[in-house]
Amino acid sequence: MAKETHHRLIILGSGPAGYTAAIYAGRANLKPILIQGMQPGGQLTTTTEVDNFPGFEHGIQGPELMEKMRAQAERFDATMVYDTIVATDLKTRPMRLTADSGDLYTCDALIIATGASARWLGLESEQKLKGFGVSACATCDGFFFRGQEIAVVGGGNTAAEEAIFLTHFASKVYLVHRRDQLRAEKVMQDKVRDNPKIVPVWDSVIEEILGEPGQGGVSGIRVKNVKTGQSSELPLTGVFIAIGHSPNTAIFGDQLETIDGGYLVTRPDSTATAIPGVFAAGDVQDRHYRQAVTAAGTGCMAALEAERFLAE
Repeated sequence: MAKETHHRLIILGSGPAGYTAAIYAGRANLKPILIQGMQPGGQLTTTTEVDNFPGFEHGIQGPELMEKMRAQAERFDATMVYDTIVATDLKTRPMRLTADSGDLYTCDALIIATGASARWLGLESEQKLKGFGVSACATCDGFFFRGQEIAVVGGGNTAAEEAIFLTHFASKVYLVHRRDQLRAEKVMQDKVRDNPKIVPVWDSVIEEILGEPGQGGVSGIRVKNVKTGQSSELPLTGVFIAIGHSPNTAIFGDQLETIDGGYLVTRPDSTATAIPGVFAAGDVQDRHYRQAVTAAGTGCMAALEAERFLAE
């Protein structure tokens, strides 16, 4: 039977931002509840080795890192709720959140840490090889491809930036784009053109990513030229999808100001949104870095700001 409960602080999202906010809010004796959403642990649960999060000199598996964060938050009396919010009313007081279960949650302050989802190609082979050579984060995983040949898919600034970044590790970077020129800014196009390690594959789309998870992961890609219809294979060991991210903000409708396709707008040097008592942390408002450590930092900020708001 559906029920209604009220809480001083609710946190939406269970990635590094949400869990860090829960740790700080719990230590402040706010007794927060954290509604975990459809993917408890966030994007890091689909990542294998995490080598760039401080404190783990030998790296740590993504799911293990998220489990440690969750346990730490629970140690400070944060309550985890396995549910998903499907509708919100942030203009009322208290704010109202309707869950997929039918339960209604109300709160005085809200931290939004729902993250952003990478856009994928939609290939079955892509899903099968995620974490086994297929990635959507060059900064996270580029280090693992030292001296190897890899591919980046996309034609915008993100694809250009990631291709250039990956040349610091890879011996060759194929840049696969469905058009005959990039959509990236002119300066980025020039950098791509002038980098001898980057090999553009124009007018092409990936038909299939080759390889098996238990047999070394990615072994190559099959690409199709959209103008000639001809298919060919490229042997390589990694594929980076760089066609953008979609912030998970649909449940807020037009209640909050957004930018660049849905990222929540916060005040400068703050996680506060235009609605008093509503704060945004992590990838849902960070369209530049999208790193676990920066998400954790803004989760800390949001909890501290929510504490001040509730005290006032």
